[in-house]
Amino acid sequence: MSHSSSTVPEFSTTTGDQPGQGDENSDHRREGHVAIGDAKGGPAQDRVFAGVTLVAGAIILVVLAAVAFFLTWQASPIFGAASSEVTGGKGFLSYIWPLVVGTLIASVIALLLATPVGIGVALYISHYAPPRFAKGVGYVIDLLAAIPSVIFGAWGASVLAPKIVPFYDWLSGILGFLPIFEGPPTATGKTILTAGIVLAIMILPIITAMCREIFAQTPVLQQEAALGLGATRWEMVRMTVFPFARAGIISSVMLALGRAMGETMAVTLVLSGGPFNPSLIQSGNQTVASEIALNFPEAYGLRLNELIAAGLVLFVITLVVNLLARLVISRYKEFSGANS
Repeated sequence: MSHSSSTVPEFSTTTGDQPGQGDENSDHRREGHVAIGDAKGGPAQDRVFAGVTLVAGAIILVVLAAVAFFLTWQASPIFGAASSEVTGGKGFLSYIWPLVVGTLIASVIALLLATPVGIGVALYISHYAPPRFAKGVGYVIDLLAAIPSVIFGAWGASVLAPKIVPFYDWLSGILGFLPIFEGPPTATGKTILTAGIVLAIMILPIITAMCREIFAQTPVLQQEAALGLGATRWEMVRMTVFPFARAGIISSVMLALGRAMGETMAVTLVLSGGPFNPSLIQSGNQTVASEIALNFPEAYGLRLNELIAAGLVLFVITLVVNLLARLVISRYKEFSGANS
């Protein structure tokens, strides 16, 4: 008791009613605070850091502008060339549109296969699996991202393509009335559908990793509130996790789409290129990236400009896709739980 009574006057004299002493103490505290702030990082350090980040952001824009300028400059001769000088003899538009369509078909197939699997695996890891097992599954999924694309291509060409031929025969027999499954299927299995399957496996880690991190950031209070109101675990996920992660899911899908559209080696090894073919189980079709990789080493003159122009088209498509994705994300952020 005597100890506690002695501490009260000491505290009161420190913050007591003596104006001069209080002002002096507060001045010392302010000086000490400034000294500590300068030691940790004051206005000068903040300005340096802001300048470094500004330069880093400017470098990205400069590099992007330099790439766009180079592609446009090198591709400009092809736009003024005669139609007979372009591959196919019908002009650049007739040359490029089958490549663009083939690129989009392979990328869409990959997204349709990888997106539900990636979201499901991410949801299982973050909300359903035991912690130890979830960590192991996460490591296995992340390892897929470390495998070189040429390994995926070699596996797809030597293992997947021959094994999937009976499935193509079945598709042709059951759904052959549809143009996309019209037979006879190729005997090698090297089709645009096989390329899409390989791309789906390659982009699966991107979707899974991003969605897993976003699902784990869902506010715990929202999840507990939903469960406390009697919702099942799936209802809780549907009402809290998915709305919160909607923008992130779209970002992961768009990032995976860019990865699929630009893939070169895997598609080159798996796909048996040829003219445009609406059937997914027949040989034919080609992607922009694969067309460039196959022909660039031996190209010269106008043919080189033609391939660079194809790269410019792919560059523009990628930019448009990313801009549209940003618009969709900004639109849905207003209605998600991310800003709550």
